Amino acid sequence: MSAYAIAHLQEAAPHPETALYMERITETLAPYGGRFLVHGARHEVKEGSWPGHVVVIGFPSLDRARAWWDSPAYQEIAQLRARHIEGDIVLVPGVAEDYDPAATAREMRRAMTDR
Repeated sequence: MSAYAIAHLQEAAPHPETALYMERITETLAPYGGRFLVHGARHEVKEGSWPGHVVVIGFPSLDRARAWWDSPAYQEIAQLRARHIEGDIVLVPGVAEDYDPAATAREMRRAMTDR
């Protein structure tokens, strides 16, 4: 099942280290099947607030996403970004192609009546 690395990054001034990070990140993704799905796009906030930027990287599985994050190649460049751009980053599994939110709602209703 697919998985995603999602980053909510704050605004930051351009810096040579962040440029170097961006030049090198793709080579760290390739061995794990990772690819950018969202990067550098303007987003539309429909509810709440979301200052800064969103980045989404897709992976074939959560195990591959974790392996990328923990890899020596990525950890070698991670501080180039982290020193200059604050943000939150999560790894999340996707849902199966046949995922049905109505089935999840049924389970939720069952759990509420079992209390």
